[in-house]
Amino acid sequence: MSRRPRPLAESLPQLKARLAPRTLLAEVQDEWQAAAGPAVARQCEPVSEKAGVVSVRCSSGVWAAELSMMSAQVLERLNEARPAGRKVREIRFVVGG
Repeated sequence: MSRRPRPLAESLPQLKARLAPRTLLAEVQDEWQAAAGPAVARQCEPVSEKAGVVSVRCSSGVWAAELSMMSAQVLERLNEARPAGRKVREIRFVVGG
């Protein structure tokens, strides 16, 4: 019995799930667009995490300031379905290219 080749678009999500690190940062990066919204995700991205504190690099100081004011809402969305030991404690917004 021969198997038919699967389209690459079907295989990549499964491969990514197997190979991606199971870190809090990786989870936040996967959820970022849904939690922050597409417009924000185009301008800001999670880049590091230490002890539950996620640093998000923003394209400008205006974006960083705006998101600092929205951080409670974004934090709540990120933590909605996360188990107690995997919660994001804080989000810090930094400016960087």
